Amino acid sequence: MSAVQCAMFPYDAALLATVQTAAQSISDVLQSLRTIDTTCIDGDGLKWFNWLYLQVTQAVEGRVSSAGFNDPAWLSQLDVDFANLYFSALRSSLSGQAAATCWQVVFDSRNQATIARIQFALAGINAHINHDLAEALVSSCQKTSTIPAHGGTQYNDYTALNSTLDQLIESAKSTLTCRLLGDALPPISHLEDTIAAWNVSAAREKAWHNSEVLWQLRTNPALTSSFMDVLDGFTTVIGKTLLVPVP
Repeated sequence: MSAVQCAMFPYDAALLATVQTAAQSISDVLQSLRTIDTTCIDGDGLKWFNWLYLQVTQAVEGRVSSAGFNDPAWLSQLDVDFANLYFSALRSSLSGQAAATCWQVVFDSRNQATIARIQFALAGINAHINHDLAEALVSSCQKTSTIPAHGGTQYNDYTALNSTLDQLIESAKSTLTCRLLGDALPPISHLEDTIAAWNVSAAREKAWHNSEVLWQLRTNPALTSSFMDVLDGFTTVIGKTLLVPVP
């Protein structure tokens, strides 16, 4: 099936063109994120995960530029490898190819107006952190001749971002806590409990642990694939829970 035949929005071909080439730098990542942001309409759930991801990447770039990390080259490589996994999942979905199921549940719900913006943002973060991040950590360590080990320089830089991410998500709630098209949510819904249950720092810590497992499996493609399948299944369950429409 072609990208045009399976398009959910008329600009999906433009989105596909945006993610055809892998990013090589944080600047490339930002350019793609900004293009996706300006291309997507408010009624596209993808816009709101991408919008939040853009805020995060801008914060990372600012910290790298201001020498805010002990190993900025490693952190920059991680930023690029991590973003490319999102772009790859989007590219696969838009071209009618198989994407990880945890991503596909997000992409398949893009036009569901009964789902809140923050639900799309968190479901995207869930797929990206719980499924992609461990893989990105292994890739970055291989490219920079480092090892994903607790307590090391890279781990300290990695965890130093947690407070920034928490602050960004908290400040974004005023924009995201409404229905997809911007109308108000009901005074009481399950959404408050869903948001309260999500913890970025805990998810990132689990992703680091998973990267250590993947590091040990890196010479065994079959076991690596099986481990990623388990992560995908676990992450998909969370994603479906996050995307339950608000009554």
